[in-house]
Amino acid sequence: MGFVLFFILWFAIAIILTVVIEYGMLRLMGECRRRVLRSSIVINIITNLTLNITLLMFVQYDTMSQIRAELIGEAAVVAVEALWYAFILRDIRQAGVYSLLCNAVSYLGGMLLQLLLGQII
Repeated sequence: MGFVLFFILWFAIAIILTVVIEYGMLRLMGECRRRVLRSSIVINIITNLTLNITLLMFVQYDTMSQIRAELIGEAAVVAVEALWYAFILRDIRQAGVYSLLCNAVSYLGGMLLQLLLGQII
């Protein structure tokens, strides 16, 4: 039971941090439209949960397989979120910029957090 609770907590933290970081990035890029900001929350919950469950279920746990799977998964997330934003914004270029920058900062922030936690734990 503890194992399940650990993963639920891990997923919840990952989703919350992703939503906060990407929402913040949109705000830093000057985005104020509620529809865009709210939709970013929805798509981030969907893509983060999907990516993390997929990685958990299908990745071999050697370092190179993990990194390769994460990068492929992140590329898919960038594409899905760009399409999502393009539908909302009606501007494919802005959608691509939003998706790429938000996901790059979120991914790098997650990597930094994992490195820091690895030093603490």
